[in-house]
Amino acid sequence: MKKLKWFLLILLAVLVVTLYLNYPKLNIMTGYSAKSMASSVFLAGRDFETTDITDNNFSPVSLADDFIDTKNKSTSATLFGMKEREAIYRDGLGCVLVPEGIDYKPVNTKPNRVKRVDTLPYPYGNLPQKDTIFSNVDYNKLNVVVAKYSEADTKTRALLVIYKDQIIAETYAEGFNKNSKLLGWSMTKSITGTLFGVLQSQGKLNINDPAPIESWQNDARKHITLHNLLQMNSGLEWEENYATISDVTKMLFLESDMTKTQQNKPLAGQPNESWNYSSGTTNLLSGILRQQFKAHQDYLDFWYSNLIDKIGMYSMTIETDYDGNYVGSSYGWATARDWAKFGLLYLHKGNWNGEQIFDASWADYAVQPTNSSNGRYGAQIWLNAGSFLPDVPKNVFSFNGFQGQRVYMFPSKDLVVVRLGLQELDYNAMLSEINTTIK
Repeated sequence: MKKLKWFLLILLAVLVVTLYLNYPKLNIMTGYSAKSMASSVFLAGRDFETTDITDNNFSPVSLADDFIDTKNKSTSATLFGMKEREAIYRDGLGCVLVPEGIDYKPVNTKPNRVKRVDTLPYPYGNLPQKDTIFSNVDYNKLNVVVAKYSEADTKTRALLVIYKDQIIAETYAEGFNKNSKLLGWSMTKSITGTLFGVLQSQGKLNINDPAPIESWQNDARKHITLHNLLQMNSGLEWEENYATISDVTKMLFLESDMTKTQQNKPLAGQPNESWNYSSGTTNLLSGILRQQFKAHQDYLDFWYSNLIDKIGMYSMTIETDYDGNYVGSSYGWATARDWAKFGLLYLHKGNWNGEQIFDASWADYAVQPTNSSNGRYGAQIWLNAGSFLPDVPKNVFSFNGFQGQRVYMFPSKDLVVVRLGLQELDYNAMLSEINTTIK
């Protein structure tokens, strides 16, 4: 009995210390859990239990208790009954966290989507491809490589290899298939950046112009250009740390308008001389895109009508923040095949089955290394110009996201590799092994 009392006292002490150390993070922990659960269930169509033991099963988010209301399409999360956060599904806009202290108000706006009749095989449509065998592809070796990086311990959910517009390898984890919507996390940044390429190609803006932020006009920030923002080289202060309370976690899980967080930051360096990866910058860009349209509906429609639906990424949903701005930094969902279409668009320098979505010059610009990034980054696109993947060609570029979401483009091989999952991989090894299967 005495030992039991001591055990309970120790357990209580551990709980008290844990709560004391994590209390400031509770908003973010429960916010992450509720938002992840809502999007997984109501947007991606997965079940509550699977999401709880996979997507939300990492520390400290796993400490939260999740609840679901299927009738109202909402979820909530608490930690020991404290700091309850609620996430709600909104048709066409995905799921959103309700900010603390705000009574949720339904919205009636949503993007207009236009889906063409499928008359073409993938990738320019979604009909089955014709059987195509390439004599220079070692299919047996490729299948071994793909199987190796799709084993259960890799937590890979989708792995897709496309060569000369043909799927030559495709595999999915149990419970997933070609129709499964998967979160791209920061791969969404590349979508946001590309929209500036579309507008510039249409003659509606010039990325070398100063950023149109009124609050910057009376200080040194007035010299920041759209080009600087696209290259994450504005010099603005920002902390991108997901392991603690930082600028990015506060933005994603506490703010109702995510376009303002970076806007309100001071300079910590000089524009064009201070590369610093920032999700806040991409959401600021989303806000600048909003300024290009008189009506909010036009802003909502533009992302789809001029890019996403235009290349047949019909599975994609870009979620919005509470105020209705696209969370261009993080919240794009699509199937692996649709993420691959986006990669193919860049591989073909903006040309989609004969139609130029953006100028070829934009495709070249987007993969030019940002000053001070050591060849790591372009315009919302990651590069291998600095040989960070030493066994992969230097001209390979990619869309990258949290937990190892990737779309890699090999211009010299006419190759696209898509991998989606729940943890990072040794991408240098995987890509080099895939590359050697094509002579």
